[in-house]
Amino acid sequence: MANIYELRRYGKVAFLIASAAVVALFLYFSDSLIRDLSAVERERMQIWADATKEIVSATTMADDAAPAPDLDFLLSIIKSNTTIPVLLTDSEGNILQQRNFSLPVASDESATFGLPSDERNIAFLEDKLSALRNTQNVIEIEIADGLSQYLYYEDSTMLKRLSIFPYIQLLVMLAFIAVVYFAVLSTKKAEQNKVWVGLSKETAHQLGTPISSLMAWMELLPDMGVDPDTLAEMNKDVNRLSTIASRFSKIGSAPRMTDEDLNQVAGEAVSYMSTRISPRITLSCHLFDQPVKVMACPPLLEWVIENLIKNAVDAMEGHGSITVTLGASGLHAFIEVADTGKGISRKNHKTVFNPGYTTKSRGWGLGLTLAKRIIEQYHQGRIYVKQSAPGQGTTFRIELPLAR
Repeated sequence: MANIYELRRYGKVAFLIASAAVVALFLYFSDSLIRDLSAVERERMQIWADATKEIVSATTMADDAAPAPDLDFLLSIIKSNTTIPVLLTDSEGNILQQRNFSLPVASDESATFGLPSDERNIAFLEDKLSALRNTQNVIEIEIADGLSQYLYYEDSTMLKRLSIFPYIQLLVMLAFIAVVYFAVLSTKKAEQNKVWVGLSKETAHQLGTPISSLMAWMELLPDMGVDPDTLAEMNKDVNRLSTIASRFSKIGSAPRMTDEDLNQVAGEAVSYMSTRISPRITLSCHLFDQPVKVMACPPLLEWVIENLIKNAVDAMEGHGSITVTLGASGLHAFIEVADTGKGISRKNHKTVFNPGYTTKSRGWGLGLTLAKRIIEQYHQGRIYVKQSAPGQGTTFRIELPLAR
């Protein structure tokens, strides 16, 4: 089952790489389109500048024998520009004409062409000119030897909108992907919850009948001459089965939370496991020096601690030590279960909580998944691998909010 999560991890990396490549191509082609449109606008401005030059030359032409340019055609070129804001200045930087700027005072008679008369409009154009001098959007118009004018222009509104369109579309795509991702994730979690609830209730139901029957037999066995010590051990096991059935029934629905001392809950779990592990494994428990009150469901919390201890026993292959430590820090209490086993590689620190993940040949890979559900969904806490490395053991940490 571990290979499934390896493949999933590689699949996520491949998906991210493919997504990044698609986004990069999209931005590249969008940028190419913007550059092409910018080049077209510059060509239009060059034609506009040439037309301006011809008009100025026609008005100052002294040679009557030279053919006169078609002024109507040249003026039509000037007037055809209705989208690109332009400023025409002399060689000293004085504004001679403007076109297509949205002036602050729209009632100015010269608002659409020529030099405006309102001082606020003039100040506005001076600010625009200062900004345009720091760009490449300028064309020099050589009117005559030693005499030049300069044409400054802004990108058209369409080009400005097009330049930000790829980023808007990218944000929309990311938002759409996020919505789909969380929708799929929510659906998956809802399906998992239904599976957990159904499995838990069915397990509790199936265990209920034989447990009730065993309890009835336990009351008859003393009259049948069975050894009292044997009966006591059998009674412990029957009660244990009843506790297990109760745990499954609580997983199938929201358990009742009560104010509990974490020292007592953890102590009982460690005490139970201490008699059921190999004598070659040392199990020690370090309780907190004062009561640690948390809102908890004792049967479920004991189940989590027992599960961590069982996993630690399996990881040590018959010998080693397990240490359970309790404490409190800030607004949280914590339980740490540390072992001297074979450890977990860093890449699997989160994967171990996935359903079906197991390194044991006969394991189902559900123990840590159930533990995560119990701690995070029912107790509003956290469970994670605090530290682990191959050959250096593992420490699991449970954090629970302190009772108020």
